[in-house]
Amino acid sequence: MNQKVKSDGMFQYIETGGDGEVLMLLHGLFGALSNFTDLIDYFSKRYNVVVPILPIYTLPREEAGLGGLLEFTKRFVEFKEFRSMHVLGNSLGGHIAQLYALDVPNKVKSLCLTGSSGLFESGMGDGYPRRGDYDYIRAKTEVTFYNPAIATKELVDEVFETVNDRNKAFNIVLTARSALQHNIEDQITKINCPTLLVWGNQDTITPPFVGEKFKELIPNAELHFIDKCGHAPMMEVPNEFNEILETFLTSLD
Repeated sequence: MNQKVKSDGMFQYIETGGDGEVLMLLHGLFGALSNFTDLIDYFSKRYNVVVPILPIYTLPREEAGLGGLLEFTKRFVEFKEFRSMHVLGNSLGGHIAQLYALDVPNKVKSLCLTGSSGLFESGMGDGYPRRGDYDYIRAKTEVTFYNPAIATKELVDEVFETVNDRNKAFNIVLTARSALQHNIEDQITKINCPTLLVWGNQDTITPPFVGEKFKELIPNAELHFIDKCGHAPMMEVPNEFNEILETFLTSLD
């Protein structure tokens, strides 16, 4: 990925540009731009792929959580003057994507959720992260994937550095608790846009039954499972994930 992060006012983001439709990607609690490298490279020829860096670690404590991140996303979209978008979210990013689709439905042409929270999740947010315990952080990072080798030293170091920043770690806890407490089962039946659900069969954070429940509740949804895959299919099996997403997006054309 050769895209550079742009800084514009209060926003930092990647934008591939071009005349295609907007494909906005929302990352998870420990997500980073690197989570979407293969996806960005694959779709940048046909879409204007946009990835805002969500201020999970930097929001004031009174704003930390889903509410503050939703408002940030709405401000970003207004700032960019996007009128219609395909919105994709992984993990916490999927939770925000659902809330956005419910709050501003006229701007969401389609929705893609992969390993999304919103109904049930089991992750690092169940307590204060163990600062200074590298082996613990490595194990927690590895459990994200079916193949633990995907959790490279570079990725583990990035998570370790984040949780060892006291202010960032506090925001992580506040945001994770906000997600756990904000179950939207009674709301997502109102999501009417075409919705793609892509789930790893070995996802232990949002297990396969979560994907099945989303399929049951969202009226216009289709569900795909990928075997030998954990919580982040776009990282672990990018080729298969991209093919599923491309077929879905092409069907909308």
